[in-house]
Amino acid sequence: MTANDLKTLLERVQSWPETAQDELVAVANQIESELQSGDYVATDEELRIIDAAMASIDAGEIASDAEVEAAFAKFRRR
Repeated sequence: MTANDLKTLLERVQSWPETAQDELVAVANQIESELQSGDYVATDEELRIIDAAMASIDAGEIASDAEVEAAFAKFRRR
C-alpha cells in the first residue's frame, strides 16, 4: 500500500458513519500501540475465550481424531 492509497482511503473514510470511523480509529490505535510496544496484550474478551477453551480441554471436551478428520475433510472439498 502506498502513501497515496492511504490518503485515498482516509478521504473515503470521511463519508463513513461515525460509528465506523470510531471503529477504524480504535483498530488503528491498537495496531500502533502493538507496533510501539513490540508485545501483544490480549483483551479481556480474548482471555475469557482462552480460559473457557482451556476449561473445556481440562474437562475432556475435545474432538476425537475421527471428528477432526471429518471437519478437515469437509473444508477440503470446497
